Amino acid sequence: MPASQSTPPVYRFAPSPNGSLHLGHALSAFLNHDMAKASGGRFLLRIEDIDLTRCTPEFEEMIYRDLVWLGLDWETPVRRQSEHFDAYRDALDRLRDMGLVYPAFLTRGEVKARVTAYEAGEENWPRDPDGSPLYPDDDKLRDEAERAELIARGVKHAWRLDVMKAMARVGKPLTWRETGSGNTETIAADPAIWGDVVLSRSDAPSSYHLSVVIDDALQGITHVVRGKDLYAATAIHRLLQELLGLPEPVYHHHRLIIGSDGRKLSKSEGSTGIAALREDGLLPADIRRLVGL
Repeated sequence: MPASQSTPPVYRFAPSPNGSLHLGHALSAFLNHDMAKASGGRFLLRIEDIDLTRCTPEFEEMIYRDLVWLGLDWETPVRRQSEHFDAYRDALDRLRDMGLVYPAFLTRGEVKARVTAYEAGEENWPRDPDGSPLYPDDDKLRDEAERAELIARGVKHAWRLDVMKAMARVGKPLTWRETGSGNTETIAADPAIWGDVVLSRSDAPSSYHLSVVIDDALQGITHVVRGKDLYAATAIHRLLQELLGLPEPVYHHHRLIIGSDGRKLSKSEGSTGIAALREDGLLPADIRRLVGL
């Protein structure tokens, strides 16, 4: 169901504290902040720190410091995903009760070996929009007794969404509203291109896909403004929203900032880090200019 427009629009910037913010983050933060202010809406900051092995308090403090220096302000308290694992587990339990998720036991090495053997022939293994091979059907086809026996033995597993079964349960074509082109468009969503995505792992109670839709709903986010690298992922997010009865935000996927190697910026590129640019003597106005604003 579409987000209600009877209340002020709500935008959010949601970085992960696993490295320094770079110019790509600056563009996204500026756009969310500026669009919220221009519409009389609210601007929220969310810390996406599900990955407890890579996310650190030091990087989180750097995020706050960089955003303050850029001249941005946000509502408090800040939502930190690591404080809301129960909400993600509850959502996973709901999907499990619907019979839409299954335990997946194959390791990355086993999947890679299967794909390599298959592609030794003349056909390519199907891949998702990010280029990763779709997960094999082995675990989806296991019977309940075998699954229970593997879990009882302590075999590590993830929980994957049975996308085809989930789409059948929704029972209608999915779309989303997109404003990234400057106009409002209706985009057809095809979750099947992702295969059976991970919703939870043994080392993390939630995946990005699951936590982001839960967070957006609980925070009342009406407009999701993020990079084009997440454009295709919106299909999975719309599927989860429909399954869980969550509101549908308006989406705006903005251009990416490209690095010297022709790829989108990563946190490993220190030369584009906000902190490094500040130390080089640049001002917030210079950062806006560098990202094309």
